[in-house]
Amino acid sequence: MRRLTDEEISNEVAGLSGWKLDGKFIMKKYRFKEFLTGVAFVNSIANLSEEKNHHPFISIDYKMVTLKLTSWHAGGLTDLDIALAKQYDAIYEKHN
Repeated sequence: MRRLTDEEISNEVAGLSGWKLDGKFIMKKYRFKEFLTGVAFVNSIANLSEEKNHHPFISIDYKMVTLKLTSWHAGGLTDLDIALAKQYDAIYEKHN
């Protein structure tokens, strides 16, 4: 896991769909048609995150799920955060 430079962060976040830079985090809101579909999405995210031993902040607000990622040990965003953001987007496509 390698901490990204400011330039790398800007380039990587620009290439992600709907992700925004929020301080030392990247953040995205996912909207679902059904509450339980959002919960199923969160369960899939949780399983992947546990497998990778890298856990996002997760907020469920009815049909809206918000994810925030950063790497505490690296002191900021890393290549793992970007890779997981892409995987979370792919999981969303399966649930939506």
